[in-house]
Amino acid sequence: MLQDEFYSLSELMEPGGAVNSPGDALGQTPAHMAAHWGQAFFLLWQLRTGVDINQQDFFGETLIHKAARAGSLQCLSVLVAHDARLDVCNNDGLTAEALALSGGFEECVKFLASVKHTQDTFSGVRSSMQDLKETAGIKRGQCNRPAAYGKRRQSDGFL
Repeated sequence: MLQDEFYSLSELMEPGGAVNSPGDALGQTPAHMAAHWGQAFFLLWQLRTGVDINQQDFFGETLIHKAARAGSLQCLSVLVAHDARLDVCNNDGLTAEALALSGGFEECVKFLASVKHTQDTFSGVRSSMQDLKETAGIKRGQCNRPAAYGKRRQSDGFL
C-alpha cells in the first residue's frame, strides 16, 4: 500500500502538471500528498514553486490539515513559516489543531496552539496600533491651525 501511494505521488509530479491543479479525484495536489506523508523537503520545494498553501481538497483540507493528521511536526513547521492559515476548518468543521489532537499527536497540538496564541497576540497588538494611529490622525485632522501657529519667528524678536 505504501508503495502505491508513493507511486501516485511520482505520477503527480510528471512534467506539464500545474502545481495547484488537483492531481487526483479527491482534489489533492502533490503538496497535499507530501504533507500527508510527512515529506517536509518535498513540501518545501512545492511551496517554492508557487503552491497555494491554503488550497482545500475534496474534504476541505489544506496542507496544514494533512500535516496535522499525519503528526508531522516538520511539515507543520514549514507550513507555519510560509503563513499557512490555522483557522481553516475542513468539511467536518475541524481545524488542523483538532485533527492533531484526535490523532494523539501532542507535540503537534502544543506547537499549533502556541503558534495560534502568538498570532492572536500579535493580531491584537496590530489592531491596537491601528486604533492608535487612527485616533492620532483624527486629533491631527481636527486641528485647523497652520503648522507654524504658536511658533515665533526671528523677526518677532523672541529668540
